[in-house]
Amino acid sequence: MESVLYKKYQDTLSSWCKGEELDPAHAILIAGVAEDVSISQIEELMQTVRCWGRVRVRGRTYSVEAGGLLVLCECKEEIKPQIVPPEVRSDDGTIVWHIVVVDPRPDLSDASEDFVGKLQSFLQAEGKTIADLQDYVATSAPAKGTEEFFIHAMAEVMKQSNRGMAESHSYRRLRVFSGITPTPMGEEQVEYWLEQATVMVEGSDCPEKEKRRRIIESLRGPALEIVRSLRFSNPEASSDEYISAIDRAFGSPETGEDLYFAYRLIQQKSGEMLSDYVQRLEPFLAKVVRKGGVRAQDMNRVRIEQLLRGAVGADIMLLQLRLKEKRANPPTFLELLSQIRVEEEHERSRRKVHARVRSVGAQDCVSATDFDLQELRADVKALQAKMSELKVKSNPVSKESVSTKVQVR
Repeated sequence: MESVLYKKYQDTLSSWCKGEELDPAHAILIAGVAEDVSISQIEELMQTVRCWGRVRVRGRTYSVEAGGLLVLCECKEEIKPQIVPPEVRSDDGTIVWHIVVVDPRPDLSDASEDFVGKLQSFLQAEGKTIADLQDYVATSAPAKGTEEFFIHAMAEVMKQSNRGMAESHSYRRLRVFSGITPTPMGEEQVEYWLEQATVMVEGSDCPEKEKRRRIIESLRGPALEIVRSLRFSNPEASSDEYISAIDRAFGSPETGEDLYFAYRLIQQKSGEMLSDYVQRLEPFLAKVVRKGGVRAQDMNRVRIEQLLRGAVGADIMLLQLRLKEKRANPPTFLELLSQIRVEEEHERSRRKVHARVRSVGAQDCVSATDFDLQELRADVKALQAKMSELKVKSNPVSKESVSTKVQVR
């Protein structure tokens, strides 16, 4: 937007705020809004920008120069011109609105003041101050010089910030959870939502404020009301406290001790592989830890003890893995699962070898039996041939003796 036109819109904003008895520090002017855009659409799009909080439309007027409507908006948060974006765009890029504030933009001709203002805004967004940066430089600056190290420190801070911003734009959103029973289609059950939220909070490098925002944007209905109540009573509540509130309101009412005893009763099913049994135990064990039934540092030991107790169909494999000897220094879940899978593969290989040996032995026995049977058949045929030969030789003698007897008579 041209500077002359921007200055004119600033004057319009100031006059409009006086007429509406609106504090200019909580007001912004939107230029270029199409006439067919409703107030609810304007407020919804503007509230996607976090720097001014909740937005409410206070008035609209048509402007030929803007090519559309000028919209006066009241913001919940105080407007800080240094961090206000010059324009707002929709996700698909089809909507572009120019933003005007009363306070003038930083004077670009004064490079030093512009740098200091941007540096203060940047450090404030990161939860730091210039004093913190100066203390870090004073305590860590090497012999090569403070100025050079200050530049290096700023580069590191910028690198961490860019990594956090990249994560903020690329993270996988939490599934929606409302706490309504039965669970509506498209929403997550409380146990699965708690697992996802816990992983996000523990594994993300983003600021605490961003973690809280991610949790809130995934909640609906009764679940959102629970977090709102928590924020009202404790505005500084952490993301862990948000998750704990949802767990207490909608999670299992069982205590950590009850869940631990139930965990100790889980046994291996008939025909179930030991690796499958371990994987079936792990989500339940994580739930026990989350409820306080077991300390996180004791998970590996408890897992080994339950294997020795509940793996009723894998005694030989447990001996081969020597799990009793590993109680003092138990492996992690991934290490244990890898060891079990390797041993299961060895067991399958041994079974294949034994099956081949039995098959070859059975074939040898069948071959020897067939050979004896053939030899016996040959002997029988030879004996039959000899008997036939004897019969032929005995027939002439029989006939001659019969004829002689007839002549005598």
